Amino acid sequence: MTTHRTGGFTLEPYPGLPLTVRDVGAGRPVLVLHGGGGPATMAGVVDHFAATSRVLAPTHPGWEDTPRPEWFSDVGDLVETYLDLLDDHDLRDVLVIGSSFGGWIASEMTVRDRGHRIGGLIIMGAFGPEVEGHEVRFPTAPPGPPPGEGPGAPAPRRGPSPAALQALVAYAGPSKSDPKLLYRLARVTVPALAVWGADDTVVPPDFGRAYAAAIPGARFALIPGAGHLPTREAPETAFAAIDDFLASIGR
Repeated sequence: MTTHRTGGFTLEPYPGLPLTVRDVGAGRPVLVLHGGGGPATMAGVVDHFAATSRVLAPTHPGWEDTPRPEWFSDVGDLVETYLDLLDDHDLRDVLVIGSSFGGWIASEMTVRDRGHRIGGLIIMGAFGPEVEGHEVRFPTAPPGPPPGEGPGAPAPRRGPSPAALQALVAYAGPSKSDPKLLYRLARVTVPALAVWGADDTVVPPDFGRAYAAAIPGARFALIPGAGHLPTREAPETAFAAIDDFLASIGR
């Protein structure tokens, strides 16, 4: 069952699992997948693409006080749910954009895309594969608010909520990685871009370079002055890199 509302809808892909999806704009479809910091970290990405595209931005079950059944407990569950979302809505040539944990989901979706629904992949500060010699360091608190939010603005929540953190641990496992993913990335056949903040201390740029090198033909864009969330911390430069990539592939 799907319940529609202004700016989005809620569906129940499995019994007891409501999934909230923001749905804005019109045009070629874009799927936006957030990381541990939640949907707010991708608000600028949604707004950027909604001017020219139809943007679907689900909230992963367990974030923003949404329920997550105990059995819904690994990255594969999210991957299959979002691939089903593309199938059920008959979406084609979908650009999938994932940040941090969302980049792991996006990459795995593209690997498993047997229905050839996905037409492009963008990952930003993503983790997921094991890269020898390059450690991922998870912060105790996320970066501060983006530029332009003054001292009078409400203070952002410092890190994922306890429920979201519990969900992240359930999905990602204790190692927060998949040792086979780096090899499976060779199956990706769509144009791909890896966007990395030059000052990312969570997932270092060399990790990102290795990630991109594992995807055939993928490009790597280093964003000066940005950390783990380049579209928030250096939006002009990050979106210029993304738009240049999309223009080069005819999107």
